[in-house]
Amino acid sequence: MEIDLAIINSFKKFRINKVYAEYGFSGVGIMHICKKLNIPLIVNFHGYDAYAKSILEEFESKYKELFDYAEYIVVVSKDMKNKLISLGANAEKIVYTPCAPNNCFYNFNPLLAENSFIAVGRFVDKKAPYYTILAFNEVIKKCPDAKLYFCGDGYLYNMCVNMVRYLGIIDSVNFLGSLSTKELKDIYERVIGFVQHSITADDGDMEGTPVAILEASAAGLPVISTRHAGIQEVIQHEKTGLLVDEHDVQQMARYMIYLLENKDYAKKLGMAGRELVRSNYSMENHIEILNKLIYA
Repeated sequence: MEIDLAIINSFKKFRINKVYAEYGFSGVGIMHICKKLNIPLIVNFHGYDAYAKSILEEFESKYKELFDYAEYIVVVSKDMKNKLISLGANAEKIVYTPCAPNNCFYNFNPLLAENSFIAVGRFVDKKAPYYTILAFNEVIKKCPDAKLYFCGDGYLYNMCVNMVRYLGIIDSVNFLGSLSTKELKDIYERVIGFVQHSITADDGDMEGTPVAILEASAAGLPVISTRHAGIQEVIQHEKTGLLVDEHDVQQMARYMIYLLENKDYAKKLGMAGRELVRSNYSMENHIEILNKLIYA
């Protein structure tokens, strides 16, 4: 193919001697060229590429070939490591290194002064923003002055806006779209906590280790989320945050109410979460691990 020839010529021209591919399907796409040129390949899986049924069905045989050829297979959660092993990956090739929050989040000063929560992320099936809304709907029945801030967009956005209208809580839920880190800082320093009700989507899609949760913990916010994929590696229940089972809206609501009524406890969880992330999920460590693989 003409595009293959162009890539091969480019690799030769610039003396490319190793390829690092983001996402499993990208690794599959470039693997045949790496083989042709006898170039080592590192592939980094992130979430959808390791779990979605449609991807696993489409690339089943190619993934096995990729696992065999790849020099290293990078994963962002221990759950993902187990998943890839079940698909045929060699455990000895797998390197675990989650992404990390921007260091600027450690400079946030969480005051927990406002009876509100924030959710940040795409409006997609695996993040189930509608469950967060249903939980919050229970919260304001007991805490009518509570607020929920939603940051992000996606194909479930309009559905969630309509749900809020239907529930009659449009004055209590603020859809803010995409915000800059500076704009997020103002909200993060006011709210009582961060909420995200991640689930396994019907198509099998799952989280890796969500960066938004790492950022919230780095900012000193207590996190209420689900026992799902890499989240439960970051959020230690009742130590750095609170976890519920997937689809358990009522328990999420109870935990949100509890934080509103116990701000000292919320502060304690948030500070413990900040220290855990600072100690175990630094950007410097993440980059160092990748560099060692690339320059090995």
